[in-house]
Amino acid sequence: MTETANFKCLRCGHQYTRPYDPETGPQERMCPKCRSNSVRRLKKAKQETKAPGGGKK
Repeated sequence: MTETANFKCLRCGHQYTRPYDPETGPQERMCPKCRSNSVRRLKKAKQETKAPGGGKK
């Protein structure tokens, strides 16, 4: 199943989104801006969950 993922170039710092299939394993990627192959997938940030009624009394 293909999903989208965020990537960041370690050389120029460019961030972009591309289709990503976690089942295919590691793939060579190239930065669309500087054409470097030092690209890493960014992990999704975990969303904070609030406790029910989570406010001060």
